[in-house]
Amino acid sequence: MSKMTPATLLLLSLSVHGISYAAQTAAVTAEHNARQQPQSVKPTAHPETALDQHADEHDDSHAAEHADEHHDSHAAEHAAEHEDEHEHADSHTDEHDHHEHIEKIVVQATRSGRIADEQPIRVELINREEIEEKAAMRPGNISMLVAETGGVRVQTTSPALGSANIRLQGLYGRYTQLLADGLPLYGNQASSIGLLQIPPTDLKRVEIIKGSASSLYGGSAMGGVINLVSRTPGDTLQGEVLLNATSRDGQDITSYIETPLTARLQGSITAGAHHQASTDVDQDGWIDLAGYERYTARPRLYWQGEQGATLYGTLGVMSEKRQGGTMPGSSVSDGNPFNQSQDSERLDGGVVFNLPVFDNLILNSRGSVMQQQHLHQFGVVLEEDQHESYLLESSLAGYTANSDWVIGAAYQAEQFTSQTFQQFDYHYRVPGLFSQFDYAFNALMSTSLSARLENHSEFGQQFSPRVSLLYRPGDLTVRASYGRGYFAPTPFVEEIDAAGLSRLETIDNLQAETAQTASLDVTYSHENIESSITLFAANIDDAIGLAPIATGNDGVFNGVRLVNNTGASKIRGSELLLRYYWQDIKLTASYLYLDATELAADTLQQREIALTPEHSAGFVAMWEQHGRFRAGFEAYYTGVQRLNDNPFTDYSTPYWHLGLMGEITVGQFSWFVNLENLLDVKQTDQHPMILPNRAASGQWTTDIWSRNDGFIVNAGVRVKFNG
Repeated sequence: MSKMTPATLLLLSLSVHGISYAAQTAAVTAEHNARQQPQSVKPTAHPETALDQHADEHDDSHAAEHADEHHDSHAAEHAAEHEDEHEHADSHTDEHDHHEHIEKIVVQATRSGRIADEQPIRVELINREEIEEKAAMRPGNISMLVAETGGVRVQTTSPALGSANIRLQGLYGRYTQLLADGLPLYGNQASSIGLLQIPPTDLKRVEIIKGSASSLYGGSAMGGVINLVSRTPGDTLQGEVLLNATSRDGQDITSYIETPLTARLQGSITAGAHHQASTDVDQDGWIDLAGYERYTARPRLYWQGEQGATLYGTLGVMSEKRQGGTMPGSSVSDGNPFNQSQDSERLDGGVVFNLPVFDNLILNSRGSVMQQQHLHQFGVVLEEDQHESYLLESSLAGYTANSDWVIGAAYQAEQFTSQTFQQFDYHYRVPGLFSQFDYAFNALMSTSLSARLENHSEFGQQFSPRVSLLYRPGDLTVRASYGRGYFAPTPFVEEIDAAGLSRLETIDNLQAETAQTASLDVTYSHENIESSITLFAANIDDAIGLAPIATGNDGVFNGVRLVNNTGASKIRGSELLLRYYWQDIKLTASYLYLDATELAADTLQQREIALTPEHSAGFVAMWEQHGRFRAGFEAYYTGVQRLNDNPFTDYSTPYWHLGLMGEITVGQFSWFVNLENLLDVKQTDQHPMILPNRAASGQWTTDIWSRNDGFIVNAGVRVKFNG
């Protein structure tokens, strides 16, 4: 694998800058036409990409209905939504007003036109300031960005390649739908390393819905939704370049540029190049940090018509070569080397169009396509495959003084084609109808009802409802939600993602996984204090598991098959959050309790779900003066976890992760340094990573329940510029 030189990185950045600068035209015209009709409230060429732009088109009169009990003027909030997070224009807000700022954000992920504080569905937000902070820690991908949110766990699925997925409140990562501006541009998480291939450079905020969201987005969202919202271009050429290097021989360069193209057309582009050397941290002959070389680019266009019509389009390309397994000259216990690699090529595109109809109706149409090709190596086995996903959707949205509604139709398709193991090919086609109705009973109480009916080509008709309630007396906010959803099984559970298809028995007679989720959330905010407690529960029926099989007469388990687990997997838990703002300092403490059990196939007794800690907690202290400096300390605790098929131990040991970061800004330059894993925690300090015998699935390593990278330092510079 070739290593990028500093000159190559610099040339890449300069070329992207030059292309964008050449595209710049005259400045955008001043303010949009005066908003005479409700649907013309939207002041920006950004269609708020994807989650039904009637969210931004609620007019002054609609917002004013709630003004007495909420903010002084929701009309002003909606009209200013284009500016609410315009961090690239340096419109910063004092840190101790952070929670006030969050409440004014119009959330896209719920398909309704309410600001975050008024959503019956609880939506957790990560704003631009936090994104910049985490980008300085890990600029190559969004894993750290989402992992440090309460109730969210990034679980490594492949110890050899480092791939990971996102677990929300203890639910398996395959149940989490990852969206980009409301579009499924990254495909299925379990069958790719998508989470590790998304740089955070061009993100404006992240929206997280926990619990079943199948009523909103179909079967892929049975456990929740993470929506990545892109930055909105301003009226002038602006951008930034970030350079980063790590003590483990890793380098990153990411760039973002936005510019007006015509009076009604704006564009942006983000591009990145990332390198990591294959590293054996503990010198046991197995690569602990997979080596990779990755290149990404994503241009976006935003257009707004005179009568309020909006159009958003995006195109993404990604190429990566990733290498893991044994180091050169090393071998596993059978005396042979085991090289594991994955070459990935992804191309995706999406478009969202909004058209005001009459005085209070909005027609929304959107579509996306993703194609990803993989070449896997698992020892001597080569697997070549292609993943495809498609979305076509059209909806009509409207509102009255006390209600919002959406009704629409969608067609989704997901296809997998293997050149090596064609018996696992599948082509799912899923037409469906969906609707949502939000109603405010009075200034204190409102509800959101949503439902989706789909006809899955493999698993038949599926009905997914969700109901959410909001009650807001004074500084107290109470939310309750209940939802049902389903997930269409594929071969790519976590173990198969790590070991490949070569040892998987042909799939037969699987049932769709289904779940019921419920939550009760109480939040108290007063002046500089914010606290919340969330109680949640989930029952999962027909969860897919992996059962070992013996294909020979010797009784040795050398293969696996997918089965529906008998009985229900049950998850019960609670989240606690406390946040305090004092001048320029923000203190955040969180705690997560999980009681997650499943029915063991061998004993028919309930047991803890593996790799799910019962107790975890976090504390973050951040001192920040905007435009000058930031300094932070973080501490995260992970408790005991039950381990699957680990010959060295049945339960993990608890551990702490400590980190320090600092950043100082001088003019256009922000210099940062970040120290991760100060205690140098490594799983191999507790037991070997390599198994004495190959697992039935084909894996040569235990699961990762801790860290395997040890203490690591990264440092770099972020350069912002204006045209």
